[in-house]
Amino acid sequence: MQNQSKKLPNILAISGSLRPNSSNNAVIVVAEHVIKERANLMLYNGLGGLPHFDDNEHPPEEVLEFRKLIRESDGVLICSPEYAFGVPGSMKNALDWTVSSGEFMDKPVALITAATGGEKAHESMLHTLAAISAKVVPEGSLLISFIRSKMNEHGEIVNMSTKEEIAHVANALADAIVAPK
Repeated sequence: MQNQSKKLPNILAISGSLRPNSSNNAVIVVAEHVIKERANLMLYNGLGGLPHFDDNEHPPEEVLEFRKLIRESDGVLICSPEYAFGVPGSMKNALDWTVSSGEFMDKPVALITAATGGEKAHESMLHTLAAISAKVVPEGSLLISFIRSKMNEHGEIVNMSTKEEIAHVANALADAIVAPK
């Protein structure tokens, strides 16, 4: 009998920041490094290109592609900042496009909010994820306040306890995908 290599699950990472060098993307880099042996992590780069949400029964191609990426992933990692005490508009817009289409229904999801404060955005995102029936995995929710103080001048997360917390969330998501409950 041939030894077949095990197919790794696919995780779609969505950053709520549109800047490539954002602290949220730095969090995703740490998560990817931690779980690279356990899952393939793909960063979604189309958030800023999604049109404003409307309840159109014929959504634009960009929305269909976004929904397909979610549907075909085994899990989703969302990492988002907080703007003006809330969820960034581009992130909320993206999630609004999935309300009636059901891609997040029972999908294992981890949420990391990395911001100066972040409490209000984190709470709001958890409510939105519940509204779209996403399955936020146990131990898959993390608020990293004062994220910039945990980074070096090159934009890398250097605070060890923060890296460990990110690793814990990433591994919890991978565990939930491998052994769904």
